[in-house]
Amino acid sequence: MTKRVLITGCSTGIGRATAVELSARGYEVAATARRVETIADLDVADRVPLDVNDDASVAAARDAIGPVDVLVNNAGFAVEGAVEAVPLNEVRSMFETNFFGAARMIQAFLPSMREQGHGAVVNVSSISGVAAPPLGGYYAASKFALEALSEALHFEVGHFGIKVIVIEPGRIETRFGVNLIDHRREPGPYEELGAIWEKAAEKAAERLQPDTGVPGPELVAITIADALEGIDIPLRRPVGTDAEMVSAARGSMSFPDFEAAMREMLEVDW
Repeated sequence: MTKRVLITGCSTGIGRATAVELSARGYEVAATARRVETIADLDVADRVPLDVNDDASVAAARDAIGPVDVLVNNAGFAVEGAVEAVPLNEVRSMFETNFFGAARMIQAFLPSMREQGHGAVVNVSSISGVAAPPLGGYYAASKFALEALSEALHFEVGHFGIKVIVIEPGRIETRFGVNLIDHRREPGPYEELGAIWEKAAEKAAERLQPDTGVPGPELVAITIADALEGIDIPLRRPVGTDAEMVSAARGSMSFPDFEAAMREMLEVDW
């Protein structure tokens, strides 16, 4: 039986790569984007306009697509900068997409999964949802919130035959930065930290991915597809060498030990 999957945020990056990967594996993919012309070239079953921030848009997409077997909540963007300095209206806008957008989609499409007695919800989080970096507190907070929602959902819907999967990518080569609202290097008391952290991130990439370089979104797409087809898949799936390392360290150490290890590896003395 062909499974039907809806993916949000398919115009670029992880969403687009996941649409391609799942289509290649025989899924009937409904790809969505706010501007449907950005996905006109995708070879998928359906291309549907969708703004996850808008109740009417979500309802219209649900009516157009109908019940699905898999929901992939991928749409999102980042606002980065010091907790003290980032405008809160920008933070609210990010939460509306990263957290409430996913919640809105779950509430729209989960009832039919529950009624049919099977399904899967894939929430694309981030390794920032496991460990919050400096100058990334608000983005991390949106992903920590999504992780908490996913964990609760796992307990609630497993009874109905629905699987919940949290994908936690590390550094991935995508166009994610195009939509980034970046306050990290703005003049002020945290400008120096912005420069320090930029160098630290480059060092981490060199150490953790010396041969292969930063992976592309295809690695995330393959992880999602493999998780959907696997048995006894864990709730959380880190993606990439850096994400696997951070996740393992955070889970095995006290916070002081984790902080000390990260400071030593990244050579951060702020």
